[in-house]
Amino acid sequence: MEEADERRPGIADALYRAFALSLAATTFVFLFNNYLVFWHGWPGVADIFSGAGATFLAWLQVAGYVIPVVAIIVFALRNRERPFASDAALLYSVTAYVIAAAFWSTFFIGIVDGVLSFLRVEGLLPAVFGKKLAQQLGVSSFRGVYVHLPLMLAAAVVAYYRRGLDFIWLALLVVVAEFQIVIARFIFSYEQAFMGDLVRFWYAALFLFASAHTLVAGGHVRVDVLYTHFSDRRKALVNAWGSILLGVPLCWTILAVGMAGKASVINSPLLYFETSQSGYGLYVKYLMAGFLAVYAVSMMTQFLAYYLDAMAVLRGQSPSEPVHEPA
Repeated sequence: MEEADERRPGIADALYRAFALSLAATTFVFLFNNYLVFWHGWPGVADIFSGAGATFLAWLQVAGYVIPVVAIIVFALRNRERPFASDAALLYSVTAYVIAAAFWSTFFIGIVDGVLSFLRVEGLLPAVFGKKLAQQLGVSSFRGVYVHLPLMLAAAVVAYYRRGLDFIWLALLVVVAEFQIVIARFIFSYEQAFMGDLVRFWYAALFLFASAHTLVAGGHVRVDVLYTHFSDRRKALVNAWGSILLGVPLCWTILAVGMAGKASVINSPLLYFETSQSGYGLYVKYLMAGFLAVYAVSMMTQFLAYYLDAMAVLRGQSPSEPVHEPA
């Protein structure tokens, strides 16, 4: 990552691009392997180091890491003329999609789970869904699999067609949710646990998802003494090293610690569909643990996009500019 004049891309440039894209691919493979290990009982990559001998599934998981990395390196070497900006734009797009899907999931689940919780509190679930289904909707694992998961899939589809990140509306919803608590409590003397849970659910999403969204939009406030006076190349050098040495390790630390085992801070709530102890609240506490993984992944891809844009400047190329659709 040294300063250089404009020149024809070579092997070094291809490897720089492959390095960033491989890190991004490895992150998603890690998440998928985590799902296979803790939800479906696969042995995990560590099984190949056990004295009993590795199983076929363990080697298959190892291949899941190796094959994408090798494919990315081969692709980068065969397309040396491909500018850094193209790969940076790809990672910007991935970041935008992940955040948009997370936003729509939070929005849909908050509304639907809030309605179900209200009906359950008021004893109306049997009248609407029947006695058997009403009992099942009172079980967190059932609601997670048959209500939340379909809503997440629907959110993924919506996010594909609408990349606008409508966090201003999520902020408004937080205010509205808090306002209705005030009105219900002080005017109608009515308050239930799910009402406060909805505020916390949306606020947690706003705080964690909007961090990466603001990074995508370049909206974070930079307070510095030296950086402002740097040349474009020196700024790019700082951004490149900062992304790789500070940003990416932070994201990997969150994922590695939070998903190290069944009892880890992210895995445990997700595995057991953890709910709050307040009673008759929203069944979304386990999803709030998953917010940490979404935060880490979205920030990771964004830091890598920053790295590639910085390398574009250092190599005399034009950096990419993420395209933001109107909200």
